Amino acid sequence: MAFYKDSAFSTDSWRRLDESEDVPQDGRVILTLDQWQKHKTAQQNANIPLGLSLPPGVLVNRLDMDFSRFSLIVLEFPKYTDGRAYSMARQLRDDRHFTGELRATGDVLFDQLQLMARSGFDAFEITDASTIKLLEEGRQASMTHFYQPALGREIPAGTRPWARRTGD
Repeated sequence: MAFYKDSAFSTDSWRRLDESEDVPQDGRVILTLDQWQKHKTAQQNANIPLGLSLPPGVLVNRLDMDFSRFSLIVLEFPKYTDGRAYSMARQLRDDRHFTGELRATGDVLFDQLQLMARSGFDAFEITDASTIKLLEEGRQASMTHFYQPALGREIPAGTRPWARRTGD
């Protein structure tokens, strides 16, 4: 797996906590939702960065959680045709005002990276060899006009109120 953030590959400083493992006193660990529910009382005042991995289909707006407690949230794309994590990302950014790292994992493909970024993702765990190769070659997505609103600056495209183009 390759870790991609800020238009570059780098080393991931986070690790996933095993189910039988207790939350350590230091380091950067990613907890599942079940692990967080099990350890949250002990971790409410802990002073270590915590990550949270949410499975596909979790109704983010129905979770009674303070997402600001987490430095990282990981959302999974179990297959490229499953778009639930796009909606979850937008809810985290727009409705829950999450400002930490939002990471996509699973079936993350080159053609999806731009839409993932527009939905609020800023880091990616990539296993697809073709995607890794294209990114290593410096390739970037080239779409400039969109129908879906995104996070960040956009400019209306012509007279159609639904059409947008990137503000870059």
